[in-house]
Amino acid sequence: MNNKISNTQQINLPLTMLSLAVIMSLTGCEQRSKNAVEKQENQVNSAAQAILSDEQKSVQKVQKRQKQNVISYAAMPQGMMHASVAMQRPVLPPNPVDDVIFVSEQDRENYLKSQQNPVKQTATEPVSTFSIDVDTGSYSNTRRMLNMGKLPPSDALREEAFINYFDYDYSAPETINSPFKVHTEVATAPWNEHRQLVKIGIKGFEIEKADLKAANLVLLLDVSGSMNAPNKLPLLKTSLTMLTKQLDENDSVAIVVYSGAAGVVLPATKGNDQHVISAALDKLAAGGSTNGEQGIELAYQIAQQNFKKGGINRVILATDGDFNVGMQSVDKLKELVAAKRKTGVALTTLGFGQGNYNDGLMEQIANIGNGQHAYIDNINEARKVLVDELSSSMQIIAKDVKIQVEFNPQQVAEYRLIGYQNRMLASEDFNNDKVDAAELGAGHTVTALYEITLANSEHKQIDELRYQSNQDKKPLASNELAFVKVRYKQPDTEQSELLTQAISSDKIQPLSQASSDFKFAAAVAGFAQLLKGAKYTRDWQYEDCAKLATANKGIDTFSYRSEFVQLVNNAAAL
Repeated sequence: MNNKISNTQQINLPLTMLSLAVIMSLTGCEQRSKNAVEKQENQVNSAAQAILSDEQKSVQKVQKRQKQNVISYAAMPQGMMHASVAMQRPVLPPNPVDDVIFVSEQDRENYLKSQQNPVKQTATEPVSTFSIDVDTGSYSNTRRMLNMGKLPPSDALREEAFINYFDYDYSAPETINSPFKVHTEVATAPWNEHRQLVKIGIKGFEIEKADLKAANLVLLLDVSGSMNAPNKLPLLKTSLTMLTKQLDENDSVAIVVYSGAAGVVLPATKGNDQHVISAALDKLAAGGSTNGEQGIELAYQIAQQNFKKGGINRVILATDGDFNVGMQSVDKLKELVAAKRKTGVALTTLGFGQGNYNDGLMEQIANIGNGQHAYIDNINEARKVLVDELSSSMQIIAKDVKIQVEFNPQQVAEYRLIGYQNRMLASEDFNNDKVDAAELGAGHTVTALYEITLANSEHKQIDELRYQSNQDKKPLASNELAFVKVRYKQPDTEQSELLTQAISSDKIQPLSQASSDFKFAAAVAGFAQLLKGAKYTRDWQYEDCAKLATANKGIDTFSYRSEFVQLVNNAAAL
């Protein structure tokens, strides 16, 4: 039996060893598989932690910027606590890497301080004087912010830029010898039935593109590191390609770039040499810091070297306005632009991008340089400014255009100019031909709105003077609300000419009987005032504005007015 057992054991031993080997092998495979899985899980977890870490950093940045706006938890009413905590908790998107918007640590956009014009009493200050303004940059910049889902800061709002962004159906003069016509209309203000709106419109003589004077253009382009964003340098290149395609063999274009240093990318080249011009634009790339002063000096030098007598001579500055190297002072830059203006070279500024956009500087130097400031937020705006409105953007038909309105105290108790805060002039500046004012381009329309309170109104905003005697009032033309004077110079002269027009009280009408253009302009002015703080618009709301604008879009060829209604709706939802 022992032999049998021994034999059996001998027979089973290989099987046992084989079984153990199989088990160990399986166990090893399982362990390796487990290790591999754990390793893969660790890698996934590490990646997830990295993503979460980046995401948390982004959230921390946002929270840091919003710290001043967060209501103290301890100070909240009991019913608000849970809602507030829920609002502060970040909701993570499905794919943090692709969908999270990383907010820059420092928002350095710059706007000039601006408050709405105050109400003036006609008995003590009957005259209002200002320069026209054709800049539209404030409107398109505000559009950019509203489309991004945020309300603009009050200082970013210039009401006149909103109103003048749109074209109105004013009749143009028949000859360039009378470069523009003045149009007036009066109706009830939509936001206050106790006030009237006086609309003063100017329409410039229209010139076809084919009849434009020969142009000497110098494109001064910012290629610093701050321009390295899709809505900056790439959009800039596309926009200026659209502009240069409007040029012909009589025109010339040069390209100067500036970053840490300035240089000439393209010397003065005939406008019909599109291949060379496009190739120069295509090669541009962003990098380095900004030396805007050196670039402007070089651009003006090239413009002067290629000066076209009797033609269009203009530097076009395209930038986000981030002048951060080489600029000793803003005043020095302004002095440079003012000096070059006197040589016959104008300056136009085109703004791009956000985060470090310097709206204040861009508008100021364009004003000083006898040019126009526009903000390009998309390709449609580039087409509007640089293609559709090329004539009005480039060829000046009247310079130093000033408006002075004298209100009749017997008819008007109070008035307030909507917008033009940084274009106001002293009364004596109107007749002083040494005082600079803005230029009017071919076909340009300029509109100004005054809100007035009639003398017989029981809803005046300012108390009448105690010691003013009615006997002191001189008898005036009782049917005149106001007297409008416009002073301007022909492009090649330094002595101004004068146009005048009286506004009769017979022109007062209910808002319902006003023209569609009047009502749309009133809606635009109301929208700008709502965004700026609604100091004078009483209980008028965005919904009222949208309703008025929708009913008065008129002929909207490029859908600019329809887009305006959408912006009003966007603002109402924020």
